[in-house]
Amino acid sequence: MLFHLSIDADEPRHVAEVLAEIMGGEALPFPSVIEGSWVALSGDARGTMIEVYPRGTELMIAKGDADAFGQINPAASRRSPVHFALATSLSFEDVFAIGAREGWTVKYRKRGGAFGVIELWAEDCRMIEVLTEEMQTEYLDTITIDNWRRMLAAGGAEMPAAA
Repeated sequence: MLFHLSIDADEPRHVAEVLAEIMGGEALPFPSVIEGSWVALSGDARGTMIEVYPRGTELMIAKGDADAFGQINPAASRRSPVHFALATSLSFEDVFAIGAREGWTVKYRKRGGAFGVIELWAEDCRMIEVLTEEMQTEYLDTITIDNWRRMLAAGGAEMPAAA
């Protein structure tokens, strides 16, 4: 079970506010790792949150018994393989409206022919797969260990229908 994750952004506060809106939660400052960080809190029973650090933040191992800390790498790329799927109770149209309002690329995709996602590209560089309630059902019906094994046995091209 994933409780939280972190990403970086050019405008951490703004990105955290948009993510909190999608989750139905709240964005608040998150000063414990590096100044300028924000967190999107979902308000759900698991305490799900997304930490949003200033662009280029790299987490560093602290010496001894100290907590990890962040430092900015000014040469860091805006691109990364880091992405995540985020559940929402908002409608398909609401998510698209948020993307349009922000000027972020947003489009619908069907992953492996099995489940839909809305690709919302925060600041047009970080992919967030937003799943409406219908898409969440498709995802949960598809992403199982048995289905994954069947996909691999079939050559790995597409997820099979749920058994």
